[in-house]
Amino acid sequence: MTEEDKKLLSTFEGKLRHFMYLYKELKKENATLKQLLSEKEEEIACMADSQKELEARYTNLKMARMISINDNELRDTKQRLSKLVREVDKCIALLNE
Repeated sequence: MTEEDKKLLSTFEGKLRHFMYLYKELKKENATLKQLLSEKEEEIACMADSQKELEARYTNLKMARMISINDNELRDTKQRLSKLVREVDKCIALLNE
């Protein structure tokens, strides 16, 4: 083997070691990114569940507010009708005199 062949072989070995080092580093980075992705997917799933729960609670709250408004309106309507009935009774009493 000539001196030039030894230099080429040495250069090749150096580059090969460098590429092997880069491969290992990229493999580590890939594993880290996969772990991060997995954590983010779990976080997204958790947030989606939370969103569904909050939407259900919001729907229930809207329904409860509608019922409470209707109860108040019902009470007011009953009071108005009672007042009207009393006025009609007074008018009938006046007509009978």
